[in-house]
Amino acid sequence: MSAVDRPVHPVPPTSDPVPITGRRDAHGNSRVAQRYRTIVVVGGGCYGAYYVRQLMRAERAGALAWERLVVVDRDPDCRVAREGETEVEIATASWASWFAGFLGGASRDVDRGFRDAIVPSPLMPHLLFDWLVERARARWPARRVLVTPVGSVPNVPWQRPSADALTHYVSFAEWMCPINCIEPVRCPATRGARSWTMPGAVAEYVAAARARGHNVDGPFVFHCTHRAYGVGMIDVDTVLAADMAIAAAAGHGRAEFIIGTASHCHGALGRLEIE
Repeated sequence: MSAVDRPVHPVPPTSDPVPITGRRDAHGNSRVAQRYRTIVVVGGGCYGAYYVRQLMRAERAGALAWERLVVVDRDPDCRVAREGETEVEIATASWASWFAGFLGGASRDVDRGFRDAIVPSPLMPHLLFDWLVERARARWPARRVLVTPVGSVPNVPWQRPSADALTHYVSFAEWMCPINCIEPVRCPATRGARSWTMPGAVAEYVAAARARGHNVDGPFVFHCTHRAYGVGMIDVDTVLAADMAIAAAAGHGRAEFIIGTASHCHGALGRLEIE
């Protein structure tokens, strides 16, 4: 079971889709697509190649459009590169270093991240949390910026810390999930209604901690939501908004935050403390 970043139940992107004119379906009806400036696919191996193929299908069907499609992989001969899709830009770099430049640049331009989205890999590390940690360390070099264990999240049946205990993986699934599950309202594994959502569970966890007098902020949960043809995305503007909120909250003194990347069913959580 993969515990991070699955495509999820369809919801609209944070930014309203921009109509694309001139597209017609087989019956001559006009279409309205979701339009993005940049879509970033994390990894160019088997998962990334699958997502690129699905994005191309969605684009041909008029469901999605973009100005730039980037696949980030340290291997210039990754599977996506070998498949030779001419619309795809291969960024040869480590994920962490590439996102440092991409998100750092977007943070300096309030409009740059608008309608940008990330297609995460099910096996990627907690990249967005790591970026926020490094942003805090760069912003306050004289302060202690710590990553500490999250601890147990109530009412989530499957949980496991990473080897260093600094990332906490959580899942509502006690069964094997297909990697391309979009987490519909009726769970394909249980055949019953999906009554759970990880962002809500994390919000309840933080609210309960505050009720006990714990000074913890957030949560900032980067919700991977299904957009089209089995591809889930995270909106870049939600990551930039979290960075600005952390800067504001910790600018006045000690602060602590719960930060997660999650779908409805699975997630990875981290705790950021700024002393």
